[in-house]
Amino acid sequence: MAIPGNFLSEATSSMDPVVTGWTPQLNCTISKGSGGRVGDGCLAVRSTAAGEMQARIVGSVLVTAGTLYYAFADASGATVPERIGIRWLNKAGTVLGTTWSLTTMAASATWHRISVAGQAPVGTTRAQVILSSTPAAGGVYSYYENVYFGLPIRSYGNLFPFSVESTEIDATGWSAEVNATISRQVPVTTWSADWYYAGGHTLAMTVTAAGNASVATVDRPTVTPGTEYLAYAYLQPPVLSAQAWLELRFYDGAGNQISAQRAYLAPVSTGMHRQLLSATAPSNAVTCGIAAGLDGASAGQVLRLETVVVKVAPEIMAGTVIPYANGSFEQDSGGWVTAAGAATLARSTPWGVGGYYGSYGLAISSATASSSTIRSPQFTVPDAPGLNWRAQIVAKSAAGAWSTVTVKIHWYDGVGGDLGASSGTVYALPAGSWYQLITDAVAPAGTVQAAVEVVASASATSSVMYVDAVALWQVLPQTAVQAVDADGYIKLTLRELPVGDLITVYRVGADSSRTLVRGEDGLINQNTILSDAMVIEDHEAPLNTAVSYYIELYSTAGALASTRASTAVMLTLTDTNTSWLKDPGNPQRNVLVMVAKAPDWQRPIEQASFVVRGRRNKVVLSGRRQGLEGDLAIWTRSDEERKALHLLLDSGNTLLWQAAPGMGVDDMYVNVAQITESRVGGAAQEPWRAWTLPLVEADMPVTTGVNGARGRTWQDILTEFATWQDVLDTYATWEDVLLDRRKG
Repeated sequence: MAIPGNFLSEATSSMDPVVTGWTPQLNCTISKGSGGRVGDGCLAVRSTAAGEMQARIVGSVLVTAGTLYYAFADASGATVPERIGIRWLNKAGTVLGTTWSLTTMAASATWHRISVAGQAPVGTTRAQVILSSTPAAGGVYSYYENVYFGLPIRSYGNLFPFSVESTEIDATGWSAEVNATISRQVPVTTWSADWYYAGGHTLAMTVTAAGNASVATVDRPTVTPGTEYLAYAYLQPPVLSAQAWLELRFYDGAGNQISAQRAYLAPVSTGMHRQLLSATAPSNAVTCGIAAGLDGASAGQVLRLETVVVKVAPEIMAGTVIPYANGSFEQDSGGWVTAAGAATLARSTPWGVGGYYGSYGLAISSATASSSTIRSPQFTVPDAPGLNWRAQIVAKSAAGAWSTVTVKIHWYDGVGGDLGASSGTVYALPAGSWYQLITDAVAPAGTVQAAVEVVASASATSSVMYVDAVALWQVLPQTAVQAVDADGYIKLTLRELPVGDLITVYRVGADSSRTLVRGEDGLINQNTILSDAMVIEDHEAPLNTAVSYYIELYSTAGALASTRASTAVMLTLTDTNTSWLKDPGNPQRNVLVMVAKAPDWQRPIEQASFVVRGRRNKVVLSGRRQGLEGDLAIWTRSDEERKALHLLLDSGNTLLWQAAPGMGVDDMYVNVAQITESRVGGAAQEPWRAWTLPLVEADMPVTTGVNGARGRTWQDILTEFATWQDVLDTYATWEDVLLDRRKG
């Protein structure tokens, strides 16, 4: 699978099926090796003699001077460590310089990440990726694959810039706070081949003397009071017993620290572990920062950090009123208490053993075979009375045995007065797997707050149960549809989807025919579910015709788990003199135009005729008759419509033409040939234009996906660009901002 945003071709990146995208640069020969990660192939670079050997891409890639670029590769070499560089060239092909990464700290035959980032110097027009190692003899091999070159790959929504998130450029985004020095290092770290957010460089905190040590970010992004933020970073502790921690801090307008939330890592190895924590910005908070450190460290110990992120905390389930901190248990037990019984509560340990939603869960331990009631803190439930609410926990029996687990919702008034608990739903909890346990209840009169309550009955001594991913939300329709007539689409909203499963979405016509609906990766046909809530805009739904939607959910490919169906809905076009011209992959360009005259259709056919001597009639050999062709005459009625139509037609993409039923034209995918734009007479200032669009019928695009921000938000624009002028210098149009399509 191609790396998103890669400027290199798939063959040059993956070394499959050939390595012709690479060439020796210095002291080496190259060949195609085997045993790669993203395919069998890899680039095998063999030294000719002792000394540095280099290989680079054959051609070069267009770049823009002053722009930051990023390159990474996965490398393997049992004899000698590697480094990666970006080679900058001007328009004459002269090398202006090379930005090199640090060299990996040790040689390793396991696949590990190397990376580098740098700003293209003044005068740069092209760049090359270059790979290097320095063996002590000839005949030494280094292997590479999974190579990326392009713009920096950032975590969407991160308040920190790329320079702080990744440490690929330098370590200036950090300062040594207590008993430490800062540097950058490239340890041998193996990341998943498709995990593109992590590079090779890490921030290294070295402890100066025995005792506590810490470092903190210099960058302090702005926060919104009352908003919960999620912070995380990959931590590599020096020893298994290290007390390594991550801390999210908030500061007031004068730069004074006003609060901090710390989470300690419970490592299972001395490798990289992602530690998460969350906290709500206080009422007087203006900025935030991250700190990390070691308690009780020895002199010379090193704590490494990678992929440092602060962003608005996600909802565990769409609409939940339970904050991330109280439902995920990443830093502590989330304020839960034992209301009755012998159970004790703690964050699970070690890292990764008791977590479903993150790396940790709530560990409920019962020394005796008895029943215990545990309860979350109380949370505000807006406009709750009379509404149906749903509570969820995800639970796992980890030791002993649990006969039943009952999930309830406990109701309270505005001053904490007890309004009682719902009857709840009783579950058996077999050992070995995670199970989603839910219950529904209607909030009684006077309800202002609610808590999730779990009654767990242990049937054996020394029983342990893990609970994670706790959520409480108002029950809304799992499947809802809405016609947005003004913009010509139907909005389909899907809730409570099983994340990680697969989904197929059909549009069902009045004749019960099914058509796959388009998503960001093409037609939605057993696509992976990335969120429990999904909003789909169906811009290809027919006009003035009732349709519904049928959804199939698969646990694995081909294994149908459940189905859903929506109610019927109709997309209305009130003015039958108008029709829609739509770009299926770019719905932001869709235009409603006035029709002057529908086409007079032709259907060409390829034929060859032969005259047979002595016969009256010719012999004609025919191909298959082709689709419709004809000229559509339309008007645009304003300069805005005229510009919008030009934007729609500029790409040359296959379009969808939709007219109201009864006008003698079915919905049709078309290609548009050379267009004619004419004035309609009258004054020069007249905005109306007459257009002739030569149409050729086309098949429905199958692989075309709906373009969009793909997770980018305005926060990413604010983080990446210091001023609006920087945005204007980088993007030509607002559509380019949406699609992150930069000049050059």
